Order: sequence, then C-alpha cells, then structure tokens
Amino acid sequence: MELARTHHVIATYKSNREAAERLATETGAEIVQCDVSSAADRAALIAHARERFESLDLLVNNAGIAPRERRDLLEASEESFDELMATNLKGPHFLTRLAARWMLERGCGRIVFITSISAYTASVNRAEYCISKAGLSMSAALYAQRLAGHGIQVFEIRPGIIRTDMTRAVEQAYADRIAAGLLPQPRMGEGADVARAVRAIADGLLDYSAGQVIDVDGGFHLRSL
Repeated sequence: MELARTHHVIATYKSNREAAERLATETGAEIVQCDVSSAADRAALIAHARERFESLDLLVNNAGIAPRERRDLLEASEESFDELMATNLKGPHFLTRLAARWMLERGCGRIVFITSISAYTASVNRAEYCISKAGLSMSAALYAQRLAGHGIQVFEIRPGIIRTDMTRAVEQAYADRIAAGLLPQPRMGEGADVARAVRAIADGLLDYSAGQVIDVDGGFHLRSL
C-alpha cells in the first residue's frame, strides 16, 4: 500500500486470491500468483516483470510463514523444517539472484530482505522459523557485499512483534508481555512501521548504507542491566 503511492508495484500471493484482489483494488498494484518456494514460479514472476517493465528498481523479499504448529525443538518435524526453509530462506535467496542479475544490466537497484528479531532470538518452540530468518539475514549480508560495488544496495529490515495475520493467534500473549515491560516502546508494531522503513530505502535516503540492518522492533534489540 505504501509503495503503490509512488511505484508500479507487482505484489505476489500464494493462495489467498481474495485478499490479493482486494489489495489490487485498493492500491492499483498488479497481483501475480507466486509460490516463492517454487523455482518455476520465481522464474515466471521475473519473466512477467520483464515483459511489463524495462527495469527493476526495488525488490522487497517479504514472503514468510510460521510453523503450522509450534512444537518444541526436540519434537518438531523435518517436514515443518523443510517447508519453512523453502519459503522463508531458499525462495527469497534465489529470487534475489534472479532480480540481481536483471539489476546488474542497468547498474542500479535496491533490494530489501524482511527478516525478524527471530534471526538472533531463540524461540525453542519454533526453531525452524528462527533458523530460516537467521539464514536469510546472512543471505542479505552476502548480497550486500556482492552487489554494493555495482550500484545495487541491499538492506535487511528486522521487524519485532508486528500485528499481522501471523501473530494474531498469540497477539494477547504478546500484548501481556509488552505491558509487563518486554519492549522499551510499550506497544505492538504495525505493518506501517515496517513500510516506512522500506519507504526510506525506496526513496534513496540510505544509499550510502549498503548492508545496513534496520531494527523495527520498538527497541527490543536494546540490552539493559
């Protein structure tokens, strides 16, 4: 919604077409079905974008899923691990490679990885999510290093506790912990908080900050004694 004010946006969805069509109606964004864990879907997405536009200015890797059920580290299944790795890590990593090759043709572009405080915060009842986000954080650093000299800036945004569909089931538990002092800024984050960080990147305000990690977490990353 934020980027559609100034950009021609291609937004992807996996299965919830109703929500995607609603987004398209509200923002004018173009919607394309894409399962980011699928190599064929990733290639088709970039091919579609190339048909529509001469260049790619910005890629936002925002796809992500939580485990279907939270299970202790000693009990979680390999199937859950594989599913999260495919969507949260492998998919964005290789979609970025396709996008970066296109951006290199023009020698400019910006790439954003949306990771999580779970990239460095251990939650033993959703280990596969934490590992996928930790891996994605390294993917962001690798691409930042590889592409900075070619005019392509790569950034990582680490959201904290954000009000989304993913957190809805545990929203009250998070609200209670926030009220008890979990965050220096005592409120849950909103999607708009993350969007404003993406906006700063899209507008070129951080173009001399290649590889920067931006914490959008209400101060969760701060340590106090």
